[in-house]
Amino acid sequence: MAKTLIAFFSRADENYFGGAMRYVKVGNTEIVVNGMKELIDADTFKIEMKNPYSPVYMTCIEEAKKDLRAKARPELVSMPESIDEYDTVVLAYPNYWGTMPMAVFTFLEAFDFTGKTILPLCTNEGSGMGGSERDIKKTCPGADVKKGLSITGSQAANSTASVQKWLSANGLL
Repeated sequence: MAKTLIAFFSRADENYFGGAMRYVKVGNTEIVVNGMKELIDADTFKIEMKNPYSPVYMTCIEEAKKDLRAKARPELVSMPESIDEYDTVVLAYPNYWGTMPMAVFTFLEAFDFTGKTILPLCTNEGSGMGGSERDIKKTCPGADVKKGLSITGSQAANSTASVQKWLSANGLL
């Protein structure tokens, strides 16, 4: 039986929601992932930076921009021993400066995704997938990277129907 891994990066603390800042205890991407776990049988792995970005939104985005420009690969708190047992990886992340957070690159570069299917899911407040699908294809040669799903972060809690349709279209439901 095919096995699925949901690997995700999510940030709580102060976040941007359609023009205003708001403090949240659970990040938008994690809210979507928690809903997804109700729909499909999958293991989950949270991609967490050893030295996380600031809880202050404006500081966080400047730190993320600095890491992007430096092509940094932040050290992670932990890493799965292997992803060999998984056929499909749902990769969920927020849009940081038009792509994935650099910590997601750290995760992707640690493994060989040849022969695996990657389903990208990106939360954002209007910037869509950015160049993240292209960046995943470049970082994971040999993987079958499917069309991603863009979720407006402020609508994360109401995304179940969209996620269900996307998972179904990709054979996971």
